[in-house]
Amino acid sequence: MNRRAFVIGHPVAHSRSPLIHGYWLRQHGLDGSYERIDVAPGELPAFLARMEADRFVGGNVTVPHKEAAFRLVAERTERANRLGSVNTLWLENGRLHGDTTDGEGFLASVAGAVGADWLGGIGVALVLGAGGAARAIVGALLDAGGSRIRVANRTEARARDLAALAPDRVEVVSWAGLPTAMAEADLLVNTTQAGMKGQPPLSLDLSGLPARAIVSDIVYVPLETRLLADARARGLRTVDGLGMLLHQAVPGFARWFGVRPEVTAELRALVEADLGRGA
Repeated sequence: MNRRAFVIGHPVAHSRSPLIHGYWLRQHGLDGSYERIDVAPGELPAFLARMEADRFVGGNVTVPHKEAAFRLVAERTERANRLGSVNTLWLENGRLHGDTTDGEGFLASVAGAVGADWLGGIGVALVLGAGGAARAIVGALLDAGGSRIRVANRTEARARDLAALAPDRVEVVSWAGLPTAMAEADLLVNTTQAGMKGQPPLSLDLSGLPARAIVSDIVYVPLETRLLADARARGLRTVDGLGMLLHQAVPGFARWFGVRPEVTAELRALVEADLGRGA
């Protein structure tokens, strides 16, 4: 039986998730499909309500639906409840379930880029943005232990909501206060859409970052954003958004198709080549 899955977003044309899941389906010889579907915010409730009728077993949720989908699912994992966001959906016994895998995908992507022991060197993490992806990453850093976390968002009220996850370990930094915050940051993570294709670049003065700092950008179209290019020019270690995309996809595929896939160099090269074509 053909098992159908999807990625929904608005916009969603840039998503490489179909390429990733299609690769795994072929690699494992599975009878299934994975589709890219543009769903406007106002259409999300109706789309999710008819998932079973449309014979979907589940799918991924991307910007701007992660928090709205959280409110619409019937069942959530503990971490999804804690973070208020979902990026992975599946039907089970006729009920729609949701989880967030962005955080574990982020941790795995940094490990793949700079080494498995990277967390030991993170005393202070500075996260830019306060949306669903930021919540997942902050949650994962909290669960991993050790680091203090500072959050900066242009709308400070959203940053304060995020800091409420762990008031003793997460603090809010004003956007104007970023230069001071960067001076102590061992990890800088951009979770905003700034720098994404079609969006203005994220322009920051990185001269205050310590030489030991890691700079990560979850944007992957383009693969090297201005933030990463500026960090690389300073000789800092960088982590692009592709690794997070690849690793966060693993748990969903396992739920929908019954096989846990691996993120390989061959898969990354395939997606990098596609990004290079600007498809």
